[in-house]
Amino acid sequence: MEDLLDLYNEPYDPKRPVVCFDETPYQLVEEVRQPLPPEPDQPERYDYEYKRNGTVNLFAYFQPLAGWRHIEVTQQRTKIDFAKQMKDLVDIYCQEAEVIRLVVDNLNIHNPAALYEAFNPQEARRIIQKLEFHYTPKHALLVKPGGD
Repeated sequence: MEDLLDLYNEPYDPKRPVVCFDETPYQLVEEVRQPLPPEPDQPERYDYEYKRNGTVNLFAYFQPLAGWRHIEVTQQRTKIDFAKQMKDLVDIYCQEAEVIRLVVDNLNIHNPAALYEAFNPQEARRIIQKLEFHYTPKHALLVKPGGD
């Protein structure tokens, strides 16, 4: 936990950005009925019925100190998809960085080995050399200084 607190406490450095990365599934829904038009003293009203249209995965990048975020929509969340996101982070979104301090959780795909599964060894190594992995703890207890 201290590693992340120290990292978050550092001033912004575009050559060494802190980038938080995560993903989440998202359900795609379609309205089945049209909203009822507004009437005097009555807002537009929607019915709760919807049609499920599958799911997608949202990969999210956040650079809190730079005020930057990016969402990438994919059909799935695999090691190969994670590796592609890391390549884009290095080659597109943070191409001027010397090292990217990457904050990720402990999901099994969030590791350097995923890049070796997706790319040839030279390409995987090139990308990994620009990434510095910082993992969020699975469990953390913060104690207030001077507290019991």
